[in-house]
Amino acid sequence: MADETVIDGPKAPVPFPPMEAELVRELPVGDGWQYEPKWDGFRGVLENVGGGLRLWSRNGRPLLRYFPELLPLGELLPPVSALDGEIVIVRDGALDFDAMQMRLHPAESRIRRLSAEIPASFVAFDLLVWEGEEVWKRPLRERRKALETSAAGFVVSPATTDIAAARSWLDQFEALGLDGVIGKRLDLPYLPGSRDAVVKIKEHKSADCVVVGIRWKGTPEKLSTLLLGLYREDGEIDYVGSCAVAAKGREDVAVRVLPLLGDAPDRRFSEPSRWGSGELEEAAIRPELVVEVRYDKVQGDRFRHGTKLIRWRDDKDPASCTWRELRPPRAAGSAGVGSLFASS
Repeated sequence: MADETVIDGPKAPVPFPPMEAELVRELPVGDGWQYEPKWDGFRGVLENVGGGLRLWSRNGRPLLRYFPELLPLGELLPPVSALDGEIVIVRDGALDFDAMQMRLHPAESRIRRLSAEIPASFVAFDLLVWEGEEVWKRPLRERRKALETSAAGFVVSPATTDIAAARSWLDQFEALGLDGVIGKRLDLPYLPGSRDAVVKIKEHKSADCVVVGIRWKGTPEKLSTLLLGLYREDGEIDYVGSCAVAAKGREDVAVRVLPLLGDAPDRRFSEPSRWGSGELEEAAIRPELVVEVRYDKVQGDRFRHGTKLIRWRDDKDPASCTWRELRPPRAAGSAGVGSLFASS
């Protein structure tokens, strides 16, 4: 298999780069909006314009090398046609972003093995070009109808104009591994590279975590970050991420955490800091403090992004900060991602 590493992108008449979404706090309301799930995978433009199937990332990198199981989609996509969508992996009824990242591996043998063991799917949510017609220039309400009627055989993302249905999605999506809800303007054409026609809503959640360490710049008094942990069922603590310490709160944090440096367990933290500049020193502390933090998503055994400190939880026992809070068990027989397509 050829090594596809060149940054390029699809050729005309395919609009590129893909539309982006602006993060907002609430779902937009009104007759002019369509709502869709926010898929937690890799964005992909699937096209058959230059004499063969291509799958491009949002940055113009070819992706079919990493997802060879999607090659049969070329039999469904007519010449001079293109779709916008998301590459996802579903395991046990939920999206698995960690499995997606495992696929970006240079060894062809591993790619082949994983493509058979945990195959990916392409979920189409917009029709850009069809048999030479530049559908992307039409408003979304027309593009959506064209997608539903033309893209036979493709997995098509569900969509609704019912705000109540969209709000209910926000409540149920966490257990399915989805990443929120997308709102799209029905009256606008596809706007390459723009955020003017699309918004995204992520449900921010909070969790109580035990503070297991600190990072600082220069001296222990200039604290930069709290390091967070959760207890496993065997009583050991997993490091799960960090939250930055605001400058105005450093004195209060120092008073609480510095006395806990003594007799702390010998623990190191594998995640480098993504905040600030320069090297940050780190140290474990005794796990005696609990903080409530706001987060948007858990990926594997980490918060995907940095969290925000909400408050100290002096009333809470550190031992009660367990993975069960972040990963409530799905009820036996509960619906998985496939139920979204069954109802669309």
